Amino acid sequence: MVVEVDEATRRRVSEMFKSLKSPVKIYLFTTTMHCLYCNEAEDVVNIVSSLSPLISVEKCTCDADHPQARRFRIDKHPAIVIHGVEEFNIRYFGLPVGYEFGVLIDSIITASTGMVKLPPNIVSLAKSISTPIHIQVFVTPTCPYCPSIAKLAHSLAVLNRNVTADVVEVSEFPELARRYGVYAVPKTVVNDVVEFEGAVSADVFLRNVLRASELSRRG
Repeated sequence: MVVEVDEATRRRVSEMFKSLKSPVKIYLFTTTMHCLYCNEAEDVVNIVSSLSPLISVEKCTCDADHPQARRFRIDKHPAIVIHGVEEFNIRYFGLPVGYEFGVLIDSIITASTGMVKLPPNIVSLAKSISTPIHIQVFVTPTCPYCPSIAKLAHSLAVLNRNVTADVVEVSEFPELARRYGVYAVPKTVVNDVVEFEGAVSADVFLRNVLRASELSRRG
């Protein structure tokens, strides 16, 4: 599979990247073993990083003995970790193409600026989370409703370092689709205790996150 980004899209992204404030470090995790889309993921990351001097890439393997894989708890490939003004827990598993290409671009900008586009009450509640939260948003590249939820999850990870937000291209990880019963996307799983489907509002999304936080606290 050849990944191509047309010239018009490159110009649009370059223009969007003018809003970058802090340098962005992208960690790309691939493997020396068989990987269906690792080369393509590398192509996407290289194209994106070429569109701004503020973006750099560190290529790693997700082998268990790799220090960065241990540091970021990477257990699937390809994987993308995005750091900006802080070392946020923003992660993408799979190939970010189709509608998900926009998620990658948006997350880079959000990580660089540390700014999120959410109502003040949502921001305040998100910052109040004091327990570890692991959000998994299952998506596909052809789903037009998935990006809003994926971006929302990554925004929460920017607001609160207790939040780890994974966007997972589910067709590349069928074992996870079976484990979590993903029959429609977007599907969100929080701390393995709360699950919900659909492009819900930020308010509903956060209520589910807070509910998962409370359930996890109870043990």
